[in-house]
Amino acid sequence: MTKQEELEKAVLMLEQQVATNKTMSATYQQELEYAKKQLADVNKPVLTGEQLDAINEAVEKAVGNFDFDDSENYHTEFELDYDAKVTISQFEFQSAQELIEAIVEKVQKLFVEAEAKSDNYS
Repeated sequence: MTKQEELEKAVLMLEQQVATNKTMSATYQQELEYAKKQLADVNKPVLTGEQLDAINEAVEKAVGNFDFDDSENYHTEFELDYDAKVTISQFEFQSAQELIEAIVEKVQKLFVEAEAKSDNYS
């Protein structure tokens, strides 16, 4: 066997190993992603489909009942354009906390809060 044939054989073997390792790496990557998802979900409460639907409905009602048309919910700054047109230079929603509170209130009505366990050993 000549030196060139030995090198070609070595290249072929290494290419096969690289292909095998890529396949194994992809498998390990999928397994890693699945394990990460399981770890993230381990302490989450389990809800039924009906419960999730109830939460979605509560959020929709809270957002739907919020008055987005109320001008007091926005901070607006105007400026005079070069064409003597009045334009809005800044438009900011400033009632986010009220919206959050409305959503939280609707969602909390769906649950009963568990009492915290005390760790008093006296």
